[in-house]
Amino acid sequence: MTATVSQNEAIKAHLLSGKSLTCLEALYKFSCLRLGARIWELKKQGMNIKPEFIEINGKHIVKYSLNFLS
Repeated sequence: MTATVSQNEAIKAHLLSGKSLTCLEALYKFSCLRLGARIWELKKQGMNIKPEFIEINGKHIVKYSLNFLS
């Protein structure tokens, strides 16, 4: 199993548990430096992941979560 597959599985489980995820959280929790790429791969698998643009300490970042309504 490759590191990317393991990261995808961990991120998928995290999102399915109802939690959201930012790039910094992905780095700390899953050693994932390319969250956008992992999200893209999970979307290709059919997951309905929505981005939400938020501001933290004056910086704009993306927070990903599952879109359960659509």
